Amino acid sequence: MNKKDKIGFIEKTLNDYFPEPKIPLAHQDPFTLLVAVVLSAQATDAKVNEITPLLFKKAHTPEMMAHLTFEEVKEIIKTIGLSNTKAKALIGLSKILVEKWGGRVPHTFEELESLPGVGHKTASVVMTQVFNEPAFPVDTHIHRLAKRWGLSAGKNVKMTEDDLKKAFPKKHWGKVHLQMIYFGRVYCKALKHDITTCPICKEFI
Repeated sequence: MNKKDKIGFIEKTLNDYFPEPKIPLAHQDPFTLLVAVVLSAQATDAKVNEITPLLFKKAHTPEMMAHLTFEEVKEIIKTIGLSNTKAKALIGLSKILVEKWGGRVPHTFEELESLPGVGHKTASVVMTQVFNEPAFPVDTHIHRLAKRWGLSAGKNVKMTEDDLKKAFPKKHWGKVHLQMIYFGRVYCKALKHDITTCPICKEFI
């Protein structure tokens, strides 16, 4: 199977198994999604979804979050990894959103990545899921799948992102990103992966 056919097969399989993927982080608006994505670094989506209702009950807007103390935020999110760093980031980015953007979430990569705790992957999720802008967020799971499926030999997520953007149509980037996350969790796991039962791997690995 040549690379073009392989990419076509992968996209068809992802569409067959996850035709309408929804973002796995519970949120109500751009700000609550931004908060959830910041919290999701080195934490499971399930754990984040367990914590955010408590956090959003106390503060679901930048104005409200900016007025919480570090101790208040830390206490709510303490069971999530890097809770000290994330608590500082959430308060810091909320203050900036209020002071600089009138409480609105900015919609350029440069502006988003200027916020505390917001890296390129987080900005990419917000850009594609909130503002419907072309972006292909790559986390460690997508990085792993891209390498396993022969779509990228990237030594880091930036190189993998570039390769995946070349492989799939621009208008499908956000959807394929979510499909790969779900597919990796269910059929193409990092540990104890059985090639013979994976709908994609069994065809060409």
